[in-house]
Amino acid sequence: MSASFSNFSDDFFVNMNLHTALPMPRERETVLQFCEAAQKQFPDMSDFYQRDGNDYVLEGDRNAGSYRWLELGTRQLSSGAFNPDEAEHAYQQHSWLLDRSRYFLGVSYLDVESLDLIYGFNLDFVGNRDAIVCRALLEGSRLASILGGEDLVPLNFEPALIVALDADCLLQARVAIETRGSSYQVRTGTYEVEPISVYLGVRSYPHPGEPFDLAGSIPRQAEVGEDLVTRVVIPNIVRPIASAIAAAQ
Repeated sequence: MSASFSNFSDDFFVNMNLHTALPMPRERETVLQFCEAAQKQFPDMSDFYQRDGNDYVLEGDRNAGSYRWLELGTRQLSSGAFNPDEAEHAYQQHSWLLDRSRYFLGVSYLDVESLDLIYGFNLDFVGNRDAIVCRALLEGSRLASILGGEDLVPLNFEPALIVALDADCLLQARVAIETRGSSYQVRTGTYEVEPISVYLGVRSYPHPGEPFDLAGSIPRQAEVGEDLVTRVVIPNIVRPIASAIAAAQ
């Protein structure tokens, strides 16, 4: 797989979230050794700090436009590639970190609650972002009838849908839209510079009685994710929103 989805939105990213049953190690030496190993593998991740909520972060230069990051939470290991040249570069990063989490963090297949692979598309627009999404996705639908009155202004429209991809519901896909709008912005006409975000997440749960293949699960989820992004998300969600933004400007 070597797909590039960067041409369909202003920003594109591929994130990973590993959710664990037991807390992640918090010892200074363990955290630093894991982050040092990650930095050696990905030298551009050079900024290390701790959030107020005690999560540890190692990331590249956000101002560079394209960067990597990882975050070690209480019961979660997260990783992201923002504007990667190819999605494959993100998969390699996630798989590498998951594989090393066994050695540096003691993560076991018994510890895995779920693994997420998330594709994200940011579309910049300054204005009523909820109205843009309504215009793009509801036109011609029965639900659009609620917008028939001239005085009706959309305030919050962030649809989300989760579907099972197998009979056991252990592989799932979630499509969601985030507008970051508010009634204050609509009321005052003062809109923040924020994007409309479109997410496609593929979540894998462990099969009962079977070891969970941490690093090996990423390619399988990526195959499903790329298919859904190509067939569903880009043509039916991302492109219509981008067209609605272009028409409104």
